[in-house]
Amino acid sequence: MRRKKILLVDSDALEASAAKRKFSRVGHQLCTAGDGPSALDRLHQDQFNLVIAEMNLPRMNGIDLLRKIKEFKACLPVILMSANARVNDAVEAMKSGAHDFLLKPLTSEMIKLLSTQPFLKQPTLSSRNGKYEIITHDTDMLQLLDQAKEIANSRASIFLQGESGTGKELFARYIHNHSDRLDKPFVALNCAALPETLLESELFGHEKGAFTGATNRKKGKFELANHGSILLDEISEMDYALQSKLLRVLQEKEIDRVGGTEPIPLDVRVISTSNRDIDEEIAAGRFREDLYYRLNVIPFHLPALRKRPTDIPLLVDHFIHKYNRIESKSVKGLTPEALQSLSQMPWKGNIRELENRIERAVLICKGELIQEQDINSVVAARHNQAAPDSFIPAGSLKEMEQRAIYHTLDRTDGNRTHAAEILGISVRTLRNKLNEYREKMEAG
Repeated sequence: MRRKKILLVDSDALEASAAKRKFSRVGHQLCTAGDGPSALDRLHQDQFNLVIAEMNLPRMNGIDLLRKIKEFKACLPVILMSANARVNDAVEAMKSGAHDFLLKPLTSEMIKLLSTQPFLKQPTLSSRNGKYEIITHDTDMLQLLDQAKEIANSRASIFLQGESGTGKELFARYIHNHSDRLDKPFVALNCAALPETLLESELFGHEKGAFTGATNRKKGKFELANHGSILLDEISEMDYALQSKLLRVLQEKEIDRVGGTEPIPLDVRVISTSNRDIDEEIAAGRFREDLYYRLNVIPFHLPALRKRPTDIPLLVDHFIHKYNRIESKSVKGLTPEALQSLSQMPWKGNIRELENRIERAVLICKGELIQEQDINSVVAARHNQAAPDSFIPAGSLKEMEQRAIYHTLDRTDGNRTHAAEILGISVRTLRNKLNEYREKMEAG
């Protein structure tokens, strides 16, 4: 578990020093401030997971400090404490947004109990390059992560279902990074991003001369993932005929390169994902039931963001810090009204949609805090683009459709799944459209 940073605001230097030692014993870093203004300065300069503040502080009392913090860090948990607490003090603290109200002094037992709270227990995944991270306070998601760690060393196939944007690839990497295959390859392939004619070669590789353009031998994704893990992302988009070949690989634990003469043995843990209802795909004859049974040995269903409302403030903070770094901005947080607006949205695109919205809000934010209009202006701009009075067709409907598809693919760096979501069509429809355009070009 990553060390969490806690800010203790207390004018008693001896008690602050004792608390620092106690928090260090349970694996957390405690920083201190002697009064309210000093605490606000620290919060503007650094990031903390929790603030614990004395009620009776010099220059600014605990309630006023709490209110100031909530103005620019609405989702940061703040705990107030006092040696001489009154019921009215506790009630006022909770009404002002305090997470809890404690009696001084902070004992070792109290600190151990605090360490079990979600804001200090938050599980994260960091790969060797620090790129991958799962951030959550949600009870159901925490339980899924615990289960993932328990089965991480299993050789059984894992099937991840969930709406697009819920973090299925991150979850797959979490499993891999908690397994005994951590130092072995993790290879991901988006089954929707390639036409059927190329997908087989990408999966299983090919020999030199196997088909026109095969000038060299090429290892496929399965072979590259040997002794590690392979992620078959959006596997429900795989062509039905190719599904039978994948089934054989899972049964025999070996592959045949396209044009090859000898099978290649494999030791690969397979993780598959889908944002579709697989039962419906099987009933419609688009997905093999026997393959599903092979893939679905250990199933996980990732919850949608709208079912994880307590994670929204946490994710918002994470994305603000991320895009502050990328865009050289200094946004401190968002107003309570902006946070409330975000919490009430349906999030059909889930975490990916939330990230995109925060990225844009950081870019257009003119002060230190993201305002409600910064969040909602994204929607307004989208609606304004479609104003009928300003729309002048540029070419035929077919030509406009083709430009829209190519433009969206450019915006998504060729990610067909993401592009299809933006366009409001299925990946299969997008693929058929691209095939149609290619055939038209080849015909001259």
